[in-house]
Amino acid sequence: MFWAFCHPIFMIGLYVFVFAFVFKQKVGGTVDLPLDYTAYLLSGIVAWLGIQDGLVKSCTIITSNTALVKQTVFPLEVLVIKSMAVSLFPQMISLLLLVAYVLHTHGSLHLTYALLPALLALQLLGMVGLAFILAPVGAYIRDIKDVVQLFASAGVYLLPVFYLPAWVPELFRPLIYLNPFSYIIWCYQDVLYFGRFEHPWAWLVTICINTVIFWLGYRIFRKLKPALGNLL
Repeated sequence: MFWAFCHPIFMIGLYVFVFAFVFKQKVGGTVDLPLDYTAYLLSGIVAWLGIQDGLVKSCTIITSNTALVKQTVFPLEVLVIKSMAVSLFPQMISLLLLVAYVLHTHGSLHLTYALLPALLALQLLGMVGLAFILAPVGAYIRDIKDVVQLFASAGVYLLPVFYLPAWVPELFRPLIYLNPFSYIIWCYQDVLYFGRFEHPWAWLVTICINTVIFWLGYRIFRKLKPALGNLL
């Protein structure tokens, strides 16, 4: 519990210090960009913290619960859903810090903050779907955890978190739109930063992607589940 609180507090504090007090990036204060650059950064990074934690945890759900997996009567789906729900806890702490920062610097919150519960539920749906895929694969291929950790560490730089899409050279800009995680980041930025549906198409894409991932992941998990007990 101590580290569940300290990790997001440390990371958010570090981002605020570096980008608000050291780099002092002058972005925001306009109709197109209503808040400052630090708020823009935090609105994307809080979502990735939860997704990153969920991706890494999902790789060891099966191997770290060997006793439960070998009990044929135990519903393994519960382990996946529980792990992904718990991974949202650091993100909730980060969201509270973001709210405190926005209130301190701008004095009020957008009405779109009321959409946060629905957006978190949509994110959880996609994370559970990914975990349904990565959990059994992690039991077969133990090195998948290292691959996912590498992607999780570098992935934030492949998302529109530290930069606006317009800052990216036109040659590489399609890479942002090909990244399926970009769309949920845009949804969080709409809610937490813009205060309006700046990226309405991102919501449609996110709903479709997360629904398909959940459906596909559940089918894969159900197919591989019977062999997991013997594998361990």
